[in-house]
Order: sequence, then structure tokens, then C-alpha cells
Amino acid sequence: MAKKETLPTDSQITKFEMLNELTESIYTEMKEFSKKKPDDALNSFKVKNVNRVLTQIKDFLKDEPTVSFLDLLDDQTLPSNSDAILIIGQFKAAMDNFRNKYKNKYRQWMTVESPNGQTKN
Repeated sequence: MAKKETLPTDSQITKFEMLNELTESIYTEMKEFSKKKPDDALNSFKVKNVNRVLTQIKDFLKDEPTVSFLDLLDDQTLPSNSDAILIIGQFKAAMDNFRNKYKNKYRQWMTVESPNGQTKN
């Protein structure tokens, strides 16, 4: 179990859950684009909007070891759909790692406020 002083707060878990939902949505949409046209480049609007979410995730995970593997989409070269899926997939994996680290065997979050777990999923 993680040490109490390293546990996230309830408010951090609320933010995590919001960012996780956004990431899942982006990943699903980008996966569809990648299936249809994997080599097509994203437009700057999509890169800007995806990076807005990825930036917040990267900031949220700044103290986690996985952060060094997280790169934003390049807004200069405009990545392909398949490249974007690879990058977003790394963010999803980092989020999964965070979740697994701070949930107990009953799938309850361990937080500063409830170090042994709580009923929040």
C-alpha cells in the first residue's frame, strides 16, 4: 500500500476521473480516425484540443514515474492519426498505472482522507 503522505486527495481523484473520461473519449474518437485513415495528418484544431487535455494529464501526473514517457502531440508537424493513437495510448497507460497504484484490492481509492479506501469508485 502507498504511504499516507504520498496518497492523492479526494479532490485530486475527482480531477483524475474527469481527465480519465476525456482521455477515453479522445482515444475512442482517434481510434476510429486511425482505422479509416491511419496515415492522414491531424489538423491543427484537433491537435490543439487534444493537447489541452494531455497537458492537464501531464501536469496531474507530474510526480509519477510515468510522466517522463508522456509527450504532447507536435503542433508543428501535425502527427498522423496512428501516431496520435500511440501517444494517447501512452497517456491512457499512465492513467491506468495511477489508478492501479492508488486503488485497493476492493477497487476503492486510497486517499489522504481515506488511506484504507473509501466507497468512491
